Amino acid sequence: MKLTAAITGVGAYVPDYVLTNRELETLVETNDEWIQSRTGISERRILKGENQGTSVMGIKAVEQLLRKTGTRPEEVDLLICATTTPDLVFPATANIISAAVGLTKAFSFDMQAACSGFLFALATGASFIKAGTYQKVIVVGADKMSSIVDYTDRATCIIFGDGAGAVLLEPNTEGLGLLDQELHSDGSGEPFLHQKAGGSRRPPSAETVANREHFVHQEGATVYKFAVKGMADVAAQVAERNSLTPETIDWLVPHQANKRIIDATAQRVGIGADKVMLNIQKYGNTTNATIPLCLADYESQLRKGNNLIFAAFGGGFTWGSLYLKWAYDPKPDPQNA
Repeated sequence: MKLTAAITGVGAYVPDYVLTNRELETLVETNDEWIQSRTGISERRILKGENQGTSVMGIKAVEQLLRKTGTRPEEVDLLICATTTPDLVFPATANIISAAVGLTKAFSFDMQAACSGFLFALATGASFIKAGTYQKVIVVGADKMSSIVDYTDRATCIIFGDGAGAVLLEPNTEGLGLLDQELHSDGSGEPFLHQKAGGSRRPPSAETVANREHFVHQEGATVYKFAVKGMADVAAQVAERNSLTPETIDWLVPHQANKRIIDATAQRVGIGADKVMLNIQKYGNTTNATIPLCLADYESQLRKGNNLIFAAFGGGFTWGSLYLKWAYDPKPDPQNA
């Protein structure tokens, strides 16, 4: 049997502060019914406090992952952090996480592909395993989207939340793990979803701050149209290529961007809501954290051999789908045993 990369554990963390739709009603002209009907979101988590960056959540998720899998930090070979909101321009947030959790052997780096970043990082981490280069790879998806959201812009502030998730990848010879992938990017989508300033093209200045150019800019209708087509097409393509039918797909694990996009993707691959991982209602869109947070929330329902289809779409544009066969049955958290 050929060597594959299997997920052997999941960790997650979300901040304590809950930002409800009712609270947003006091910030911008919106209401709970309007938000829920268009996005499916009821609340989201926000990381509060001074000097609190994305790494704070990533560290918590990785610490939980190491504990749950009984992995010693020095055993880890590589850590990849998929994030759109790094703590700093440099060093990489992955480096900060690694140092905090004691990964003395691993090298680490960040990956930026907007909301598709976790899938891109998962595929990248898996390639190191499949090549026989490394034995233990951690992939983190983490974002503090509240740091780049304009809470006077009702089109974007209702969507995003903060959170982190992490998975451990290890070699497998049972035919489990990551079995196929379809990943894409198209830079012509930049005008429709981007951050106007803060990079080398438009470095921070008094002018860019005054013009509120350090926040997410999104043209919702265009992004929605591309996202529905992008996510649905690649998910269906991966399913068809692997002879997966609605009966043999156990779970669709979609990026939690918008419930209508999720529903359209599920409809395209022919599965009902009972096979769709959904937590957008309580976390909103946490960008790179959405898929690992879904895995954490549904981990107890997953069984060894389950067929999972991952699908995501992000700014840039980026989009992709992975086919993964789940590698383990539910196991107790040592902390709760």
